[in-house]
Parts: sequence; structure tokens; C-alpha cells
Amino acid sequence: MYQLKITSIKGGERMVLEMSDKELITVTIDRYTDLQQIKKANGGHENEMLDYLIKVTTAKLSSLGVNVEDITL
Repeated sequence: MYQLKITSIKGGERMVLEMSDKELITVTIDRYTDLQQIKKANGGHENEMLDYLIKVTTAKLSSLGVNVEDITL
């Protein structure tokens, strides 16, 4: 179980949001697919930041045991 610590904007109270491994994987896959869609819509134009974000997200998914080859556009 992962914990994400979020500071509330109102009143400055501190909250802890717990996320299961499955939820974390799902959110990270969603981010990866969003980045892939942006890259495809980019029409082949080079974007170093986009490529970097895809690389980092790929590494995160790999560390979570997800093979991105099956979900790459």
C-alpha cells in the first residue's frame, strides 16, 4: 500500500490518501497512454520534454512490473 501525502489548501490541514498498488498502476498507465496520444497527435515533431516524460513513465511502469510494449501506440 502506497501513501500519498497531500496538504489541504483550506486551513492547511494535512491529509493522507492511501492508494493500492493496482490503483497506482492504473493511474500510471493512464498517464502513459495520455502521453502516447499526445506524441501521436504531435505529428512527428521532435519534443524532448515529451520524450523524457514518456521515458520516465515507462521506467515507473517497469518498476511496477508492467510491460509497456503491449500498450504502446
